Amino acid sequence: MKAQAPAADSRRWAALFFIGLAQLMIVLDGTVVNIALPSLQRDLAISDGDRQWVITGYTLAFGSLLLLGGRIADYTGRKRAFLIGLLGFAGASALGGTADNFEMLLTARALQGGFAALLGPSALSLLTVTFTQPKERAKAFGIWGAITAMAGGALTDYLDWRWCLYISVPIALIAAVGGYMMLAESRREGRSRFDVPGVLLVTGGLVAIVYGTSRAESDGWGSTTVIALLAAGAVLLAAFAFVEGRVAQPLLPMRLIVNRTRGGAYLSAGLAMVGMFGAFLFMTYYLQIIKGYSPIRTGVAFLPMTVAVLLSAGGLATRLLPKVPPRVLIVPGMLLVSCGMLWFLTMETDTAYVEGVLVAGLLLGFGAGMIMPVAFNYATHGADQGDAGVASAGVNTAQHVGSSIGTALLNTIAAGKTADYLTSHASQGRSPAIAKQALLEGFETASTWAAGILLAGALIVAVLMNTPRPELPAATEDVESPDGAEDAKSAEPALPHP
Repeated sequence: MKAQAPAADSRRWAALFFIGLAQLMIVLDGTVVNIALPSLQRDLAISDGDRQWVITGYTLAFGSLLLLGGRIADYTGRKRAFLIGLLGFAGASALGGTADNFEMLLTARALQGGFAALLGPSALSLLTVTFTQPKERAKAFGIWGAITAMAGGALTDYLDWRWCLYISVPIALIAAVGGYMMLAESRREGRSRFDVPGVLLVTGGLVAIVYGTSRAESDGWGSTTVIALLAAGAVLLAAFAFVEGRVAQPLLPMRLIVNRTRGGAYLSAGLAMVGMFGAFLFMTYYLQIIKGYSPIRTGVAFLPMTVAVLLSAGGLATRLLPKVPPRVLIVPGMLLVSCGMLWFLTMETDTAYVEGVLVAGLLLGFGAGMIMPVAFNYATHGADQGDAGVASAGVNTAQHVGSSIGTALLNTIAAGKTADYLTSHASQGRSPAIAKQALLEGFETASTWAAGILLAGALIVAVLMNTPRPELPAATEDVESPDGAEDAKSAEPALPHP
């Protein structure tokens, strides 16, 4: 089925600003809450084992509902879904800012994730159907990828963690007003039928895996509960894959993920977030608990990583994206992120910022900037415009499932190693120096695991994503029709079939 394509006009770059503003809000909400987590944990008396739910409560709801959000956007209208997602996200953020206990905060974070699941794919699909010309598309996705990969800005000591949530409200309102004025509506033609069994299976499977991973910190990996949860999650996800191949209007059409190019893009986006979210969590606690940094100083300490992302995504990836095979950028990017995680092994409790966090942050930033624009571009590349929402949701799902499972897994590994270190050094007492060293031991162990996962992922992507250099048709490149509408099929770089 063909979709109604919005007319491409001079306002599309203004539209990109408001779409990017919505994406910034989603990313900002994840990263600034991460930076504020130590003070939030103290204020609401959250345990070390439960602290990761402040992050995964959001990313899990986001990731598990993204496919449904993408389908809703395709059939009900991407602009409409974009605006509803913005306003709902603003309301959930305000609720989280007023939370006075862990349960209320977790509810607000889950609601944020739910509305973000509607907002994220609608925003990316609007970007996809708006920018179809190769060079402009590369620039637009370079900007989008930079926003997606970079960390949130500075926090302040004078406004507590609640303002990390409140800050989303004005951003959402500005993006909603601008989006209403600048964006054109587009939707898939035909009658919508939503795959309810698919929603239940994928959501249940992801929740079981993340919850089982988090329970391993307290119960151990060999406990009956953990094994049962992980097994149930695997069975539910296998059932989801089975069902999707047999329903008339699947939540995730198998044709989208069996394509080697798109599958490689999904995999690289998910694994990159394992490293990035693990790094955010570890560096935040390292700087604030071990080094004694304030939240504002921690935010400033992350700025070089943000600059590295912008330089890598905007200066390198955007220029090379239309000219080289995708794995030429993605694989080195994953190797750089892996090196950034391994750099934690060189750090001690008294390591200077320049020798430790700065180097790790630059490696992570340059690596992520090489991955995300390419992954987002090729995740939606060549998909029918009627599937733009669900194709966009697929890469968003990979990204947030990666961050959910990665955060839960790495937090469990780190907390377990920290507890083991404290037990083995109990005879030396519980001094601040011992506590800091125990925390560092946990971070280093988890970082090693993250690096190994990323290295394995780089090898898989190198083999799987065998897409050649894009071939730009000379007759259609940089050509627009008289009414300003561009031909997406003829203007895009040609990609091979799976």
